[in-house]
Amino acid sequence: MVELMHYDEKEDMMKKNKHEKYSLLTAITMIVGTCIGSGIFFKSDNILIATNGSIMLGVILFVLAAIAIIFGSLSVGELAAKTNEPGGLVTYAQEFVNAKTACGFGWFLTFIYYPTIAVVVSWVIGVYVDILFHLQASLELQMIIGFIFLSICFVYNILLPKLGAIFQDVSTFIKMLPLLLLGILGILFGDPLAGLGDIGPTTLLSSSWIMALGPIAYSYDGWIVATSIAHEVKDAKKAMPKALTIAPLIVLAIYTLYFVGITSYLGVDQVMALGDAHVSVAASALLGNTFAKMIVVFVIISVMGTVNGLVTGYMRMPYSLALRKGMFLWEAQLKKVDEKLDIPVYSAIFAFVVCTIWMVIHYLCTRFNILPNSDVSEIAISMAYMLYIVLYYQVYQLYRRKEIKSFFKGVICPFLATLGSFIILSGGMQSQYFIYYLFICGLVYLISQVYYHFHQK
Repeated sequence: MVELMHYDEKEDMMKKNKHEKYSLLTAITMIVGTCIGSGIFFKSDNILIATNGSIMLGVILFVLAAIAIIFGSLSVGELAAKTNEPGGLVTYAQEFVNAKTACGFGWFLTFIYYPTIAVVVSWVIGVYVDILFHLQASLELQMIIGFIFLSICFVYNILLPKLGAIFQDVSTFIKMLPLLLLGILGILFGDPLAGLGDIGPTTLLSSSWIMALGPIAYSYDGWIVATSIAHEVKDAKKAMPKALTIAPLIVLAIYTLYFVGITSYLGVDQVMALGDAHVSVAASALLGNTFAKMIVVFVIISVMGTVNGLVTGYMRMPYSLALRKGMFLWEAQLKKVDEKLDIPVYSAIFAFVVCTIWMVIHYLCTRFNILPNSDVSEIAISMAYMLYIVLYYQVYQLYRRKEIKSFFKGVICPFLATLGSFIILSGGMQSQYFIYYLFICGLVYLISQVYYHFHQK
């Protein structure tokens, strides 16, 4: 009996070690790499437009939005420390709220959050490839380029998951180079002091600056994606809280440096006028045409790293839902894990199909200017923070039950995370499309609850 027990424990340990394929470094680079991608490069002009050209107000809003991310990460880290089951947010909702809420979370993440962000960021790859090679590309060609990389990303993450982890680590370090370089050089050769004191009473009294929270939230978004691979991170209960604490602080520091540097050097009007092309223009002026091309290449790799992180997280989401009886479609197929690849292949294929559908929707919205100065990804980001608040409250409940001893971790962190989420939500609510976003997400959530109700019976 004793020998059998030892054998079973050994076998369980071998199975556990087989699934633990990611390190703490990968968890950190996944958060940093998913946050730092396209957002800061192609949303800087949107932020300046919303703040009426105020650099200082933009910096303040970056810090305010960081409250939601940093303290949100600290709060979610407390939940991550108490489980290593697959599913990320879905697991936390099931274990600390209830199964119905977990089902709603899962459907939102699967059908709206992951695919909308993934397709928009993939399209940005096409935009920057166009800028790099001066293709004068049509929207259709940009979309095709983005979709090709998205497809390749799914393929290698299925067939060679370790390659995906390596690419995530490498791309994260590469993507920080243009941000640091342009930020530092912009401050050295620009006039940062002149730009930082430009908040006028007219700007503050106007509510338009709240709109900047939308693109800023987009720039920060992605930090939660790493929780989807938590069960595959070595020593996850210790590693995930560390990753969720360290990564957002890195993102805040780099974003502030870049935003101040690039606007100080080019000037506010120039950044707003150039839009997405401001990166290559600043790089050419600071470093010459040859180095400017290298910077754009680094930006493309940066955006690719973001797509890679999103795909890595997304392809496991249908699988995580299928493991929970009565929560999702075709659960028998989606919960299968390929023995050789150690990857839920059907789940990945399902995720790819949903991404393809959203790519078509995104194309139509962009082609016919249905969402001016916005895109389909903002549907997901505004609504996601409503879901996070539910989890932050559970951290406080754990403190009340004395399962979390620290007052800072159990009360201060969830309170500030909730406050930050409301700040970002207030920005999303300024959008004229907010009611439509709310309707779409509410409809998906309602369908999930109906599905769960009938399949539990």
